[in-house]
Amino acid sequence: MKIGNRLQFTEHHRFYLYRDFSLSALDHKMLTLIYQPMIGAFAASLYQLLYFQVAEGFTGYSPLEPQRKLFLGLGLEMNERGRAFLADQASALEAVGLLQTSRLSVPENDDVVYEYELAAPLTPAEFFRNQHLSMLLRDKVGKFAVISLREAFFVREPDELAGAELQKENISVPFYELFRLNTQVVDYELEQALTEVAPSRPAAAPAGPLPSETAGIPYGEILLRFPRHSGNRAYVERLRGDKDALAQLNYVAYKYSLNAADISRLLDEDGVFGSRGELLIDELQLKAGQLYRQDRKRESERERHLARAAAMSHEGGAAEPLEEYAVEAKDYMEVPPRLAGRCDIHQYNMLMRNEPHTKFLQRFFPGAVPEWIERTYERIDLNYRLPAPVINVLIHYVLGMNESKRVTKTFIEAVVSNMLVQQVDTFEKAVMYVREQVQMEKEKQLRKQSPAGGGAAGARGARSGGARGSARGGLSRKPVIPIVQEKTSSSAAITPEELEEMRRLARKLDGNN
Repeated sequence: MKIGNRLQFTEHHRFYLYRDFSLSALDHKMLTLIYQPMIGAFAASLYQLLYFQVAEGFTGYSPLEPQRKLFLGLGLEMNERGRAFLADQASALEAVGLLQTSRLSVPENDDVVYEYELAAPLTPAEFFRNQHLSMLLRDKVGKFAVISLREAFFVREPDELAGAELQKENISVPFYELFRLNTQVVDYELEQALTEVAPSRPAAAPAGPLPSETAGIPYGEILLRFPRHSGNRAYVERLRGDKDALAQLNYVAYKYSLNAADISRLLDEDGVFGSRGELLIDELQLKAGQLYRQDRKRESERERHLARAAAMSHEGGAAEPLEEYAVEAKDYMEVPPRLAGRCDIHQYNMLMRNEPHTKFLQRFFPGAVPEWIERTYERIDLNYRLPAPVINVLIHYVLGMNESKRVTKTFIEAVVSNMLVQQVDTFEKAVMYVREQVQMEKEKQLRKQSPAGGGAAGARGARSGGARGSARGGLSRKPVIPIVQEKTSSSAAITPEELEEMRRLARKLDGNN
């Protein structure tokens, strides 16, 4: 309970309680054995006191009363110390999820009313699944006491069943096989009466993903569309109480834009559930991604067909003259060699700026345009939403240059993706983009064709095993080391003088002068 000023929380302020549950014997046992060691006896007493503000067997609101009733019920003094103690006990209940406190302002008399909303204790399975609460209980009572308490809430199955490997078959009768509802008649009076007598308080939002991260598909919608005789029907029916699995399903549906029918179809496929009936979320996401890509492909084809039909209808009617845009001289692109002689540079750039891409593309082929090229540019126009002048500049860049390697689907997709990332959406930006790409290609080509070395140093380096020179003046980066070369002689025979000299050196080395 966050209170900045203690004078805003006194015994004179009024309060009311709201609860929409009733405690069972298991809930009382949870409060006594599990929650009380964590929050203390006074906080547990405050919970009981607030609970009985609404009569047993009923749910709803308690009447507005001063908080003096709480002080007297707990035996607290009505002073600053007692107020601080009551606020601390309420904070303990709030921390473990048993209480939610709100402060309501009354503008008429500048008064403050406190609302206490009680929550039911968690079930033993939910409590021990919560790591924060179970670790807090461990810190309070110890590890072995926690283990003993957990065993105290569960009755084990008989040993005969635990040790045997039995085949389990669900033979329960579903609702729609036993009952038939009259869906032909809508009783508006009943709906209005139920709305009028319903509590005005809105239901609390369940814990789970944010509204922006879930598709919001209820379990009933999934089960209603699921085949009755499917092999996965029993597994899907188990999802009724599994909030985590339903949250994961809704997240997958939100992620891949799926509806209840798509989710039901995915859950009916093999491999979505494990051998024990658990939901395999990774496999489900894989199949959902495949379905998402197929839907996108069909949607793209549908858009293209609709665009073709619209174009044919426009051709059949009276065509309105389109506005023609001029091209500045600084934005002129060179006429490709294959179109040289058919138009000058001014005519070519005017066509590239104002002509539809389908007409401009036909000028680069003597006959029909290859189907894959036509479909590629059609997808760029309808799905990527690039303007026609930008597509024409792309055609000039891809087909207008004598580079056969550019006429590939991969290259076209890469250029279009780069244009989309750089937000190339006008004719002028497209021209600038193409010039930058051409300049980058020229610089790359120059770096590849730079000389390896020059002059005598390069020749000597080549003879010595390929010494590498630099592009800066052709000078070698390393000093040229002289290499002992084989001495060739015109005559292979040794002269008598040389033979006598060698004998003299041999005698001198032997020590015989």
